[in-house]
Amino acid sequence: MARDTVETHFTEAVATLEAGPPRDPAQPVREGTTLTGERCRALFRRQLDSRLLDIAARWLREQDEGFYTIGSAGHEGNAAVAAALRPTDPALLHYRSGAFYLTRSEQKGRLPEQGLRDVLMGLSAAADEPIAGGRHKVFGHPDLAVIPQTSTIASHLPRAVGVAFAVERARTLGTSGPWESDAVVVCSFGDASINHASALSGFNTASYATFQGQALPILFVCEDNGLGISVRTPKGWVAAAARRPGIEYFAADGCDLADAYDAATRAVEHVRTRRSPAFLHLSTVRLMGHAGSDVEVAYRTQRDIRADLARDPLVRTAAMLVEAGLETPGELLKKYESAREHVLRIALETTRHPRLSTAREIKEPLAPRDPELIARISPAAAPPAAREKAFAGALPELDKPLTLSQSINRTLADALAVHPEMMVFGEDVARKGGVYGVTRGLQKRFGAGQVFDTLLDEQTILGLALGSGVSGLLPVPEIQYLAYLHNALDQIRGEGATLSFFSRGAYRNPMVVRVAGYAYQKGFGGHFHNDNSVAALRDIPGLVIASPARPDDASAMLRTCLAAARACGTVAVFLEPIALYHTRDLFEEGDGGWLAPYAPPSRWAETHVPIGRARSYGDGRDLTIVTFGNGVRMSLRAAVRLTQEGYGCRVLDLRWLAPLPVEDLVRAAELTGKVLIADETRHTGGVSEGVLAELADAGFTGPVARVTSDDSFIPLGGAADHVLLSEAEIEQAARKLLG
Repeated sequence: MARDTVETHFTEAVATLEAGPPRDPAQPVREGTTLTGERCRALFRRQLDSRLLDIAARWLREQDEGFYTIGSAGHEGNAAVAAALRPTDPALLHYRSGAFYLTRSEQKGRLPEQGLRDVLMGLSAAADEPIAGGRHKVFGHPDLAVIPQTSTIASHLPRAVGVAFAVERARTLGTSGPWESDAVVVCSFGDASINHASALSGFNTASYATFQGQALPILFVCEDNGLGISVRTPKGWVAAAARRPGIEYFAADGCDLADAYDAATRAVEHVRTRRSPAFLHLSTVRLMGHAGSDVEVAYRTQRDIRADLARDPLVRTAAMLVEAGLETPGELLKKYESAREHVLRIALETTRHPRLSTAREIKEPLAPRDPELIARISPAAAPPAAREKAFAGALPELDKPLTLSQSINRTLADALAVHPEMMVFGEDVARKGGVYGVTRGLQKRFGAGQVFDTLLDEQTILGLALGSGVSGLLPVPEIQYLAYLHNALDQIRGEGATLSFFSRGAYRNPMVVRVAGYAYQKGFGGHFHNDNSVAALRDIPGLVIASPARPDDASAMLRTCLAAARACGTVAVFLEPIALYHTRDLFEEGDGGWLAPYAPPSRWAETHVPIGRARSYGDGRDLTIVTFGNGVRMSLRAAVRLTQEGYGCRVLDLRWLAPLPVEDLVRAAELTGKVLIADETRHTGGVSEGVLAELADAGFTGPVARVTSDDSFIPLGGAADHVLLSEAEIEQAARKLLG
């Protein structure tokens, strides 16, 4: 459906309206509604402005000055949802929620032109656009409590549930966040999106929480136009899919502003007073196709298109105003033309704004980090008395040397003691203390407010973290095994890592995702419990990937990640080698070479490990072995044997897989002139590929070789040894390089 068809229908339909007897604008605009004539008139103007933004988007595209044409035409009834909420209620909006955004903008006391300009600058990719700065057209603004979403194909629902969870959890923890204590979280999406796994995860988590008696103040709003681009949604499917235990269902004609307003008001009241989720089902239409490039007649009949046009919400609101005697057809048409001219004039002005012009400018908000600030706050510790209480008098620095697992446990305890807003959660982490005992005893010491179990769903776990982080808390979720992370990776890739980028840092979701990973578990196997693939993580822009091998590094690096999250909003993945969790010895049984003492707070500043700094072992001048994780222990053992034969070897533990410690890597390579990369990840897509590329980019010309695990999933039992990097392979490759 062309925009001229929609505009012509509006003017012709409004011209034929017949005025009714005048009503008091302070009274309901018609019988049986709570929507007053005065509010109806104001919301109509925001509906009108939203429609004209869609007209402007198509016009800008024709001039090659606009880059986004997915519009809100037919969905303007969502203005009623905004009107039923407070302007301080956090909102995560569907890409067709234009009228909601404009209404919210006006609710905050901004001029109508300001909301229009926000959207138009996004359409024209203006660098001074207030939320994404020309990086994408999104609905978002920190002053409006609108958290930007770049896709809204349901990937934002787990985060929305996390925000609702955080509203209630902040009160439990006694911390202050950006939202009011009785806030309602609103999350809008389309009918096709309800079939997406992330949507089902969001609904299920809300239902599960309510079933457990937990408060979860979220309003799901489905704007149902019956189409997912060209695929029809079966009639009755949304209503059937929405009915879940603990989620109250409300429905309205989204093309009828009064009906939508009444239903939204009831739904919001339910959520706000009962602190319980609700699902608001708005039946809408989609006008002008999915986007500017969409040719509807290729998959829709003219009869269907005309039927949608007959339900145009803009025409129906105009009719309601005329029938109430609050406007005349002539006045409305005059306002339409005046507003159209005004919006197109602003659109033209936005095309004169500068656009992003350099890679540096584009990437500026991607992963902002302040190393000096991180180093300064990383050593933060609870007062001595609080630490004594947290550890029941048995301070870890007074204990015997610790394993990797014990070191992580004590570091988490120290952090929980000093940061009341910090939460450790995931599957089995609380009462059981984790599958490998890493979080054992933490819930008993810090309570279920800070340490708790979640349902078995990685999207839920990460969604809770994303929502908590953007709400002022410090989430430390655990993913039980590395392979499980892939079930929900888009929560990090598409949601977590993009938020700062698409909001110019106005919104951040700090978090440290602990992941038990890698292979080499003796007597236990299968590729889901022994996964050695990190390729999907390493290509996420801005993501920090920490990979400690030794207990002392794990403590320092975990403190660094927590500090980076708090100070800079960093999203970090903390990869913990399962096979090294309980390892005690390095060279021979009983030597305790893989244990390390726990540093007291007085030494945390001097033992601070900056992001992107490696650790070197030995001072040999013949060969540098570059490695990480399980490879560190294997390489150290191989290096000692080679040293005993007269070869001078040094081992460089990368420690950080993103960003790679390039400066330390190149220096270590140049010290010996020969490099062997011992990489426990796969030959294709493994970490060694990145190391090779960095050495080549730096101009290193010495001999370089690599040994890796095979391109294979890891089988059960001893068969794993045939596809995993081995100590013998490292030693053999080193001898070859050494001649």
